[in-house]
Amino acid sequence: MKIIKSILSVAIIASMFSCGNQFKEVKSLETEIDSVSYAIGLSTGLGMSGQLKSGFEEVNRDVLKQAIINGLDSTNLLIDQKDIQKVIQNYFQKKQAKERKEELAKAEVYKKEGVAFLEANKSKDGVVTTESGLQYTILKEGKGALVKPTDKVKIHYHGTTIDGTVFDSSVDKNQPYTARANQFIKGFNEGLALMKKGSKFKFFIPQELAYGASPRAGGAIKPYMALIFEVEVLDILDK
Repeated sequence: MKIIKSILSVAIIASMFSCGNQFKEVKSLETEIDSVSYAIGLSTGLGMSGQLKSGFEEVNRDVLKQAIINGLDSTNLLIDQKDIQKVIQNYFQKKQAKERKEELAKAEVYKKEGVAFLEANKSKDGVVTTESGLQYTILKEGKGALVKPTDKVKIHYHGTTIDGTVFDSSVDKNQPYTARANQFIKGFNEGLALMKKGSKFKFFIPQELAYGASPRAGGAIKPYMALIFEVEVLDILDK
């Protein structure tokens, strides 16, 4: 983890200083060496601060400051130097395990919510369920040949989670999307193959036909979420 590297870097910085150095507060920078020294220290401090905020928000800053001073002076060490890395690694391993457990618990909730939603949805008027579990309704039927997987299609789409959260929308961007009809998630690909030019369908996609356990990190789509898309085939550009 970055935070471990950041904290361990303090030991490297400390080794640059001789034992017994005392801090003297500086009010101004008189020489170029002063400026460079301050810039290096400031860069280190700001970088460390950012990493602490993103990975170790619970830090005790008073204890951290004391540890840096003790390290620079090599005196009054409350943890043996040989145990530093072990203490840090043990803590973050436990923290990661706890976070992973919480993520798995949330993922199970998303999975159950998706299953319940699709179970209720399949009995609604106009909803068709395919053998794979994909559900869809026809909002507008087009004319002509069905879209083939290798066709290049120009589409509009509007994607939401089952609670209505929009995660992506060419409609909102007012910018149609062009791609091969087999280059989306499984449920989307399957749905496109049921459509003709000019058609507009609504897909209800179970998690196993969507992103499953591995959606894009940091996005609105969480592991095991069912998804909803409204899709319109504007054109089939080539065969």
